[in-house]
Amino acid sequence: MTERIVLAYSGGLDTSVAIGWIGEATGAEVIAVAVDVGQGGESLETIRQRALGCGAVEAYVADASDEFANEYCVPTLKANALYQGHYPLVSAISRPVIVKHLVKAAREFGATTVAHGCTGKGNDQVRFEVGIQTLGPDLKCIAPVRDLALTRDKAIAFAEEKGLPIETTKKNPYSIDQNVWGRAVETGYLEDIWNAPTKDIYDYTATPEFPPAPDEVTISFEAGVPVAIDGIKVTPLQAIKELNRRAGAQGVGRIDVVEDRLVGIKSREIYEAPGAMALITAHKHLEDITVEREQARFKATVGQRWAELVYDGQWFSPLKRSLDAFIDDTQKYVSGDIRMVLHGGQAIVNGRRSETSLYDFDLATYDTGDTFDQSMARGFIELWGMSAKVASGRDIRVAGK
Repeated sequence: MTERIVLAYSGGLDTSVAIGWIGEATGAEVIAVAVDVGQGGESLETIRQRALGCGAVEAYVADASDEFANEYCVPTLKANALYQGHYPLVSAISRPVIVKHLVKAAREFGATTVAHGCTGKGNDQVRFEVGIQTLGPDLKCIAPVRDLALTRDKAIAFAEEKGLPIETTKKNPYSIDQNVWGRAVETGYLEDIWNAPTKDIYDYTATPEFPPAPDEVTISFEAGVPVAIDGIKVTPLQAIKELNRRAGAQGVGRIDVVEDRLVGIKSREIYEAPGAMALITAHKHLEDITVEREQARFKATVGQRWAELVYDGQWFSPLKRSLDAFIDDTQKYVSGDIRMVLHGGQAIVNGRRSETSLYDFDLATYDTGDTFDQSMARGFIELWGMSAKVASGRDIRVAGK
């Protein structure tokens, strides 16, 4: 029986050429797997037909957009996950759901190997292969670009020689990855970190310098999950899409950062995540009134570690699973409404309300009706500063000897 290899297929030049390239290099049949995570563009059927036209023996396509939003974007939102304080894990959270469908297809079609289109320099090779060996430990992994010397020049030449049904361009300056949670752009002109991004690289966001009128939006959450926008019930996918549209029109969610890749190099990345950044901002402000102080402080540490794990390809790890349990527990009372104004590249919260709020007006007010007993403050301060006071006395005593 001829060996079969499952290929993570995007429909672009590199993975289209990889179908035949893998076949010639290994003698195996290739099953192309395309997964819709809300990236937009061509239909799954168009991508499926292209894969078959490029020589795939089977083409497996999956609409995983709701699955991606519910099981990957929502946990990221609950964690307020921003890698290095900036990046909302746009690409990192899409890899596990793609891996899940790659392994499922390998089982369905009797494949022994899974292939992906990553290079040897990036994070995605780790995310794919760690995920595959976790969900399918018996499966082998190959990367045509990394392992079979498939460069872009060779890909263009191969496509032209074989007459493959794809449009090729000899100069596409950027590497782009996108899904419903956001869009990532790198390489080309951006590799000089002094160069400012040019307007042509943006797609999800309008130029914030010339915004339309301010857009006020109310986002409702139940247990940390967005459930309505302006009083209209939505699914998580619908919430992300609606805020991509509205926050994107205001230029919200543009991120320009040099980040630490897992492989040890620093990389300049441009991200657009209007819906993600608006939702994370709203969610964080709702947590500010519904999560107890010490729990909130510790959750910030957990969220940072969660983001690092996911960035580093450890979505299916035991530690990530344990952190999920803690984060889910913190979301029990994160229900209510956040009102925010989207305008000129910013998402600014100006109202919050919740039936499970810890904010007590009578304790907080400085006006008549204040129920806070100020006489308690003096003793509290003396006790709170006791250890530092004793240590300071020791320092003075020792220094005087």
